[in-house]
Amino acid sequence: MTDQPDQPPAGNDQPTQARRHHDPGLRGFASDNYSGAHPEILAALALANGGHQPPYGADAYTSHLGEVFRRHFGPRAEVYPVFNGTGANVVGLQALTDRWGAVICTANAHIHTDECGAPERVGGLKLLPVSAPGGKLTPELVATESFGFDDEHRATPQVVSLTQSTELGTVYTPEEIAAVAEFAHARGMAVHLDGARLANAAAALDLPLAAFTTDVGVDVLSFGGTKNGLLFGETVVVLAPERVRSLLHIRKLSMQLASKTRFLSVQFEALLAGDLWLRGARHANAMARRLADGVATVEGVEICHPVQANAVFARLPREASLRLMKHYPFYFWNEAAGEVRWMCSYDTTEEDVEGFLAALRAELAA
Repeated sequence: MTDQPDQPPAGNDQPTQARRHHDPGLRGFASDNYSGAHPEILAALALANGGHQPPYGADAYTSHLGEVFRRHFGPRAEVYPVFNGTGANVVGLQALTDRWGAVICTANAHIHTDECGAPERVGGLKLLPVSAPGGKLTPELVATESFGFDDEHRATPQVVSLTQSTELGTVYTPEEIAAVAEFAHARGMAVHLDGARLANAAAALDLPLAAFTTDVGVDVLSFGGTKNGLLFGETVVVLAPERVRSLLHIRKLSMQLASKTRFLSVQFEALLAGDLWLRGARHANAMARRLADGVATVEGVEICHPVQANAVFARLPREASLRLMKHYPFYFWNEAAGEVRWMCSYDTTEEDVEGFLAALRAELAA
């Protein structure tokens, strides 16, 4: 019998040469991406560790993941883990378009404003942005770019991309998504949904995930994890398999296929097998509501958009924002107009909100 290598100690007392370089008690309102990993996610990663498993999605955890997603999105759903949200969007959109295809989206869509041109440069498709009040597309707005399907001089509109919840923190109702999907499908276009904060939308609507995706005509979506407690990873979820092609190859050539896929998949199992996804989203939404209610009593601050998920958009004097940012990090949304965005996360506490409100009141009273 050959000697076996020493095993590392069990539990959370693993030795490490790393040192802590941040204050774990510091939380702000810049983004739900700022939060760390949920303890239940870290426990799941430890569960999947140890031993050897096949790479590239052939492992036991990824094999089981489809069953987990089908409970939420229906019996035809297919799931493809990827590294990040931009990758999920680029892979999903490529699987729905030809090389001459175009995607209709809002002018403030993440795929248009915050992905460094990846859908166009990496995905090789054309974006057709539309100005959309409240961050939502409607059939009438989609109609402004859904033409020239047989014009060889124009990129062919093949996909309508929605974001749920939207970049402005608003939430589409199932009826609103159904109307866009019906319009798109009638013209031969598919419907993609950027679901980086899909859990927050479900919590706001108090509906199952399928009720405003599968059941109302969404064909492909990206399902976010890192904004709701995952350490890393997102997924592409195919709801209408007949509309996509070669997604496995597209994921690989887009550099989104993880070798140790089990560590992506086990996180999503931990998130979706129970109610962790909903607990985290409900809490984040509740903290945003608490923040908005508190801000409403502060003279000199204006709420810019309806607070429906976990984002609060407000307008206040620029200099006050700059001073506040030193203690509670957040971002300008439109610096020239003094508009800022405050995001709440699964780990935002009531004390965080009350402390921020106290600091805000002090700044504006000075």
